[in-house]
Amino acid sequence: MKLKNTRWSICIVMLLFLIKLQGQQDPQYTQYMYNMNVVNPAYTTNQLGMLNFGTLYRTQWENAVGAPKTLTFFVHTPLSEKIEMGASIISDDIGDGSLKENNIYVDFAYILKLDEKSNLSLGLKGGTTTFETNFNGFRLPEVQDDPAFNENMNNTFPNVGIGAFYNRDKFYAGVSIPNLLTSKHLENRDGITRIGAEAIHLFGMAGYVFDINSNLKLKPSILTKMVSGAPITADVSFNALFNNRFEGGISYRLEDSVSAMFNIAVVPALRIGYAYDYTLSNLGAFNTGSHEIFVLFNLDLWGLKKGYDKSPRFY
Repeated sequence: MKLKNTRWSICIVMLLFLIKLQGQQDPQYTQYMYNMNVVNPAYTTNQLGMLNFGTLYRTQWENAVGAPKTLTFFVHTPLSEKIEMGASIISDDIGDGSLKENNIYVDFAYILKLDEKSNLSLGLKGGTTTFETNFNGFRLPEVQDDPAFNENMNNTFPNVGIGAFYNRDKFYAGVSIPNLLTSKHLENRDGITRIGAEAIHLFGMAGYVFDINSNLKLKPSILTKMVSGAPITADVSFNALFNNRFEGGISYRLEDSVSAMFNIAVVPALRIGYAYDYTLSNLGAFNTGSHEIFVLFNLDLWGLKKGYDKSPRFY
């Protein structure tokens, strides 16, 4: 039992170290195009009377001990032709409870009408982040008495983010910084050096749709993430939509993974999707890939919807 606990603790510490080493803390999503307002508060659908909400669950590096798990819930709706609002809850769990982070945000977007077919929206995100650690039972063979692991933490921090989002007919592009505040999660105390703080992440996204015919649409897209002290991350995706119901595609994350994804509109208002990531980096030797599922639902509050969902997620 002691050997098992020791291996568990070593793996957890390695995962925490890798995440800090990469310098990236915000969750990553393969199906980001269906989770857009979590990344960019300026994301809009321009569908007055429609309430869009959904959930996404991701298990990172399956079968790696203590691998991250992320659960996201999001909702947004236009309040008028110029204002959209949304909210999101993001829950991260690393090491089966060793480190938990919960984010609760509210989004506000103001829409500027550029012409009959194009809009530019400016967004603001605000909320709180809770950070909790649980090192009970950790066994560190080489530093058994390290006092940095003797105290569990439970703190709450504010968060503010900004974004811009442009869309017209068959194209969208945006840029965002979901967290402008560099709150310290761990700091120097009692002579002990603890390292850990929020890093500012800059996201960029763009997508286009090609109407091949009435039954087939091709949808390339890209999401980039930049953060100080880490290489630029880029997800390049290519999806094909058949009969406005079945969608499948592939994605490549720079020097990290390749992915396959699929989703289906069970009914016009309900869409379910799944993605699998195959790890290309050295971490591939310690896991069997990552899994991601999402469920999206559109509620027509005023009975105004006509035809298929035309938001930038589906066109």
